Amino acid sequence: MLPAFNDGKEPGALRTIGEVSRALDIRQHVLRYWEEQFPMLRPIKRSGGRRYYRPEDVMLIVKINRLVHQDGYTLRGAKAALGAPAAKSPRAARSIKVAAPVPVVGGAGDALRAIRNDLEQALSQA
Repeated sequence: MLPAFNDGKEPGALRTIGEVSRALDIRQHVLRYWEEQFPMLRPIKRSGGRRYYRPEDVMLIVKINRLVHQDGYTLRGAKAALGAPAAKSPRAARSIKVAAPVPVVGGAGDALRAIRNDLEQALSQA
């Protein structure tokens, strides 16, 4: 259900970021940030970058707001709950090469090999 807008427009009309911000009591910078974080939230942008939210955008904002501020979800959890595709981490995009083993003098070799194995395992799971 759409929130009540007291602006004289039809219920299905496009809304500016200011109108949505006032109606839902969410600051404009938060709405812009959510656009970056939730790929499915894409208002129409006209000349000069002015945003116009469709009714389905407003409903999505209402859901995000409820998940984050009432149900206690993190942004990552809210994305998962809404079925947003998982973002690839910058680390996963890089190809990480592990250097060849270096001979170690003394008893530190076993400890260093164990650390290397742990790091290789962590990288393979990332």
